[in-house]
Amino acid sequence: MLDTGLHPIEPAYRHVIRIMTAMTLVPMLIGASVLEFVLMDNIGAPQGLVLAPALALGAFIFVFLPHRKWRRWGYNGADEQLRVARGWLVRTDTIVPFKRIQHIDVAQGPVERMFGLASLTVHTAGTHNSIVTLPGLTRNDAEAMRDAMRLHIRREAE
Repeated sequence: MLDTGLHPIEPAYRHVIRIMTAMTLVPMLIGASVLEFVLMDNIGAPQGLVLAPALALGAFIFVFLPHRKWRRWGYNGADEQLRVARGWLVRTDTIVPFKRIQHIDVAQGPVERMFGLASLTVHTAGTHNSIVTLPGLTRNDAEAMRDAMRLHIRREAE
């Protein structure tokens, strides 16, 4: 669940998570198929011994994980800082003051582009946690946030 004061990312990002999850699950299912074929060939194991549990686990992850991950992302870009909260088991809440930002990127991968989404990436000084990424924004929202941060940084420099 999101903390109060945080905006959820776009609901369409669930589809992006689902597609990326499927791309991760395919090699696992191929490996399970190969392992089952080898076991059946070498020790006469019953059909479905490896593949059935792998398919069940893959289906569970494919159906339930994307919504659960999506619900755990939130952000707020007010009060001269960007706050990004994410995570389910390990909850991460990152606050980046605008004055610490060195540069800002707006990026779209091919899957994000299919859904009109983009990621906002903020780079700060330092090495530890110097890159903060906020996925699941519409392209227009990501660009508007980038421009607002850039304007604030420019005002601070004057």
